[in-house]
Parts: sequence; C-alpha cells; structure tokens
Amino acid sequence: MADTAPRAVRGRLLRHPATAPLAVLCAGVTGAAYLYVTDPHQPGHLLPQCPFRYVTGLLCPACGGTRMVYDLMHGRFTQAWLDNRMLLLAAPFALALLAKWALEGLRGRRWHPRLSTRAQAAVLLVAVAWTVVRNVF
Repeated sequence: MADTAPRAVRGRLLRHPATAPLAVLCAGVTGAAYLYVTDPHQPGHLLPQCPFRYVTGLLCPACGGTRMVYDLMHGRFTQAWLDNRMLLLAAPFALALLAKWALEGLRGRRWHPRLSTRAQAAVLLVAVAWTVVRNVF
C-alpha cells in the first residue's frame, strides 16, 4: 500500500502541464552547455550531422544552426548571421513560444500553439525558398 503513493505522485508530476516544457528547457540548457565548450567549426566532436545534407549534399533550412548558436554564445554576431540568417531571425520567435509554453504550464494550463493554414503555408514557403537560395547562391 505504501508503494502506490509515490507512484501516484510521480504520475501526477509527469502529467503536470509544466513537465514537458521544463524538460525541453533542461535539455536545451544541457545541450547549450555542451555546445559552449565544443566548437562546431572544428572536427572531432560529438555533434550530429544534418541528415538531409548527409543524404543529398544540399543545405537544409536549418544547416548552420549549431554553428550559429555557438557563435551567438561567444558574441560573434556577424559570424552567426553568416552561418544561418533565416534561423537567426526566427530564433526569437521560437524562444518566445518556449517561454509562453513554460509559463502556461507553470500556471497549470496546457498550451498548444495554433497556426492557421495560411501561416503553415507561409512557413513552408519560406523554408523552401531559403533552401533554394542557400544552395543556388
């Protein structure tokens, strides 16, 4: 009987609205800590390669994102811009969505971003255009 109480508490914690966003935040901080001391511009690290680039040889819309974050963390804003302009412009919006998700979770509410069909099409169009521009020029 005493064993069921900790399971019930654990189950409630795992279902709490703040669990997922805080787990994503913790994973991001852990990854950023590793990235801070690991230069992705140099070979011989444990950072994953882009599967799209590995298979096709082309740059995907997010290629250069790891280098961009590394350069941002080290104050190299110009180099971060050169690594991936579109991702650099989109990053504040992604961070704002993560913050909103975490705050709503801490308030005990579930939050799911909703994008209209037009917004989804716009994001897809920008990603495809950015991929073409990056690989042609």
